[in-house]
Amino acid sequence: MPALQPRRLTVDELVLRPFTADDEPAVSAALEDPGILRWTAGTAVLRTPVQQRAAKWLEHRIDGWARGNAVFAVADAATDQVLGSVTLRDVHRVPDQAVCAYWVGPAARGRRIAGRALDAAARWAFTPAAEGGLGLHRLSLDHALVNEGSCKVATHAGFRLEGTMRDYYVELDGRRHDSHLHARLATDEGL
Repeated sequence: MPALQPRRLTVDELVLRPFTADDEPAVSAALEDPGILRWTAGTAVLRTPVQQRAAKWLEHRIDGWARGNAVFAVADAATDQVLGSVTLRDVHRVPDQAVCAYWVGPAARGRRIAGRALDAAARWAFTPAAEGGLGLHRLSLDHALVNEGSCKVATHAGFRLEGTMRDYYVELDGRRHDSHLHARLATDEGL
């Protein structure tokens, strides 16, 4: 994948910015949350000793931009404290498309931070490249049906439900879950 130029985006009291090594304590705290571990940490992180998980997670996020993934820390604009993450991965692997992922730490939940950050990242992704965006047409994401909070985030950020993928999500212990597929297009009205 071609490298992407790192960006900073501002939405309300939030800033979306690249992750740095200084974010390790905040990421470590987030990785203590069972929901983040279950739905977004990834197999490599889960198989890493607890004390090293944040460094392992950050390893692929800090250099993500160089590998063609837009990886944003979602931080409080006043304190720069990491509250969550929004990622657009596999940018242009399929022409004009990317796949989204997100999480917000427990202390920051209930303020629609994930939905607002995902919406801001999507708007930037749909902005033409000549204007500093990615010039994408379609963004997709999926989540296990039992992860209802993720469904709410997707819907609030304008990602329409397209269908259910049977037994798509597999947990580390082998349990399978049906998953919703959501997508947002640059041409969707009312956004």
